[in-house]
Amino acid sequence: MTIDVVTFGCRLNTFESEVIRREAEIAGLRNTIVVNTCAVTNEAVAQARQTIRKLRRDKPDARIVVTGCAAQTQTRMFADMSEVDRVLGNDDKMRGSAWRDTQAAFGAAFDVPHDKIAVSDIMAVTEMAPHLAAGFQSGMPRVFVQVQNGCDHRCTFCIIPYGRGNSRSVAMGAVVDQVRALVEAGHAEIVLTGVDLTSYGADLPGAPKLGTLTKQLLRHVPDLKRLRISSIDSIEADRDLLDVIATDERLMPHLHLSLQAGDDLVLKRMKRRHTRADAIDFCRQIRRLRPDMAFGADIIAGFPTETDDMFVRSQDLVEECGLTFLHVFPYSPRPGTPAARMPQVDGRVIRERAKRLRTHGEAALRRRLASEIGATRQVLIESATQGRTEHFVPVAIAGDIQGAVRTLRIAGHDGERLLT
Repeated sequence: MTIDVVTFGCRLNTFESEVIRREAEIAGLRNTIVVNTCAVTNEAVAQARQTIRKLRRDKPDARIVVTGCAAQTQTRMFADMSEVDRVLGNDDKMRGSAWRDTQAAFGAAFDVPHDKIAVSDIMAVTEMAPHLAAGFQSGMPRVFVQVQNGCDHRCTFCIIPYGRGNSRSVAMGAVVDQVRALVEAGHAEIVLTGVDLTSYGADLPGAPKLGTLTKQLLRHVPDLKRLRISSIDSIEADRDLLDVIATDERLMPHLHLSLQAGDDLVLKRMKRRHTRADAIDFCRQIRRLRPDMAFGADIIAGFPTETDDMFVRSQDLVEECGLTFLHVFPYSPRPGTPAARMPQVDGRVIRERAKRLRTHGEAALRRRLASEIGATRQVLIESATQGRTEHFVPVAIAGDIQGAVRTLRIAGHDGERLLT
């Protein structure tokens, strides 16, 4: 074993894990396991700790480095684990110098004393360098391009700004160059990703918006077949983005929305910047521009002070916004956040509400699957057994060329995937 990276959390972490793998290998690390953690819930942190303990039992001679959002926000907790050899900060993990320092700190012998903690002040980070994870991109049909990191907003439930720092963006020219290189390497679909994607550009000269970036990509990379946007905050969607949605079919008709709740008082207590009506109106507006648009959404179950009626209003968003893909988070109090000090909902109630939301989401997906029967779709082949339509709906595949885009007629579904 040389470098093994275990990843928790979001797509951005998945992308960054491949940058980590490359930089650690270049630094000369060997027999090392990197755990790239997530801090979004207590469960995510607990899973990381459990995994670290299991890794040490299974591979007692390996070095274990812990990084990611949870390592940034709960540094001492991970450093105090006897199984952990080093804790690396969330910005540090993307820098080759930090991995070279880690290699030097470990030394030749396993028992050489060294400083466990190498975590810099994430709030002091103001710039973002472009990273192209060449190893990750090779042979992958869908590839991610990180264009933004961090968040300037302070939702009361969220610890992520303290793990990621303030919002910062990659210059448009660098993004265009990355996407062009990936397209020339044969990748059919590019996904723009970030922590707070619709805040893109506020820190750049001229403050370009996400829509501006999207237009530039589609204009200057004419061979780009499919462009996809990861999670957005609908209240920040700019006119150029709406224009691209309406006019360019290379932008895939699928958006994942950071909704979080469907009750106005809960949204206010979350310190969100949209109302229930805003969310519903946005989905209606987008469907007027692109009638076949599919929506996914994040929704939190059991936020502090949430009553049964408040929860039902969140549940009703599935139908009122026409959501297809639901990402349900049982509320988890994160230390240091304002919501952790609010009156909490009983854990059993939270779990029950999360289950109800997931059931609602599963029914919405089945409705979408049924509505696809008889349609002809352009399916990106992800593997020998699965592809995805333009709308990100999964399709069962019986052997094909990974990375190809096939025109397929939908014959049925199995409750989870489309069948051809």
